[in-house]
Amino acid sequence: MVAHSARRGDEDSATLPDAVPFELPILTRLSWELGARVVADDEATVHSRWDCTNRPWTLSLFHVTEHTDLVRVRTPVGRERFYGATRSELDDALGALVDAPGWKRVDDTVRY
Repeated sequence: MVAHSARRGDEDSATLPDAVPFELPILTRLSWELGARVVADDEATVHSRWDCTNRPWTLSLFHVTEHTDLVRVRTPVGRERFYGATRSELDDALGALVDAPGWKRVDDTVRY
């Protein structure tokens, strides 16, 4: 299993799908196998889950280490994509998700 690290300005940097209402400056795309294993680990905790109200996209945010979070995006056809991000950058981006008119929170794991 190989994970490629993305750096600012890299042409091959991972990006979130356009349906996701925020961007992260540094993002790592994980294989499905690795992402599924990471979120199933006992150390991973669900931060929050979100549904797109006008298209069948879902987001799940997980804390996986002290400084690393994982974003799981489920596409309209049911495929899961996994992305690693730093916790501080994801925390900074969450305001855009909270304020996005087309997204609603579907759990109460963490309150804002």
